[in-house]
Amino acid sequence: MMGNKVIFGRYVPTTSLIHHLDPRFKFIACFWYVILVFFANNLWTNLWLGLVLLFIIQLSHVALKMYWAGIKPLMWIIIITAAVQLFFSTGGHVYWQWHFMSITSVGVIQSLYLILRFAYIITISTVLTVTTTTLQLADAIESLMKPLKHLKVPVNQIAMMLSIALRFIPTIMDEVTTIMNAQRARGMDFSAGNLYQRARKLVPVMIPLFVSSFKRAEELAIAMEARGYSPDGQRTKYRLLVWHHQDTVAVVILLLITVILVTLRIF
Repeated sequence: MMGNKVIFGRYVPTTSLIHHLDPRFKFIACFWYVILVFFANNLWTNLWLGLVLLFIIQLSHVALKMYWAGIKPLMWIIIITAAVQLFFSTGGHVYWQWHFMSITSVGVIQSLYLILRFAYIITISTVLTVTTTTLQLADAIESLMKPLKHLKVPVNQIAMMLSIALRFIPTIMDEVTTIMNAQRARGMDFSAGNLYQRARKLVPVMIPLFVSSFKRAEELAIAMEARGYSPDGQRTKYRLLVWHHQDTVAVVILLLITVILVTLRIF
């Protein structure tokens, strides 16, 4: 599992408390945590969310290095976004200035907060996927969206598409690694050259990846059709979602985390 650098979308089976929580609560809690991240506007609120996230990671019984492996592939995006925030923010004490670019105290603080937000959002999303199977996520989304059926929203189809997308993220990334290793064996060096030259070298990777993805999609569609899948048909479930006492306790804890964050933000 660690052979692939992308951890998002992979399920890691353990017997942790997080694994045993209702997937509906985990989905809502993940979404709520992301909202809280954007409400964190000072040092104490960001530290509080960081401590909460570390506590959740500890409860998941999944190694911290796996979460770091999930952030590493996106580090360049985070760094570039933070650099834009750093050089183009105004306000506060000016440390350096050149034409329209400058480094100010506000820019430094905002760029640091931006890095933390990226890290928090990626990590909490990874917590959701490593502790919840794709089938559980699909069932949770379908259950939460059930009221939309009265508005003629195709809830079953949306849940199916999301579960398939989450299921094939690790598969696609494994295939990217295989294709890049095959290109390296033929003498391709993906680390040489400037940014534009490196981007051009990804074209031989993307073409076979798209071809194999379309082929896999066709095979999946044929397999579903052969098994009589009907998007409008009434489906029964072997595993039913059941709300337990521990889920209620988790809701109370989530509310307490929110209250503490609001208090730190105000005072």
